[in-house]
Amino acid sequence: MLSARNQFPGIIKEIKLGNVMADVVVAVGDIEVVAAITKVSAERLGLKVGDAVTAIVKSTDVLIDK
Repeated sequence: MLSARNQFPGIIKEIKLGNVMADVVVAVGDIEVVAAITKVSAERLGLKVGDAVTAIVKSTDVLIDK
């Protein structure tokens, strides 16, 4: 169990692999969440487009715009 309260189940829509980092685009309902993780982490998790994952947000700041 994680202490992070903001957990959003979604589906991987796209993975952009760089030399060191990977951008993982997760469709969460009608929005997309992009996670920047290390390439090694993406490979160790065996992430693939279409995988069901959970985007977990742990942050001290949440900004609101209107």
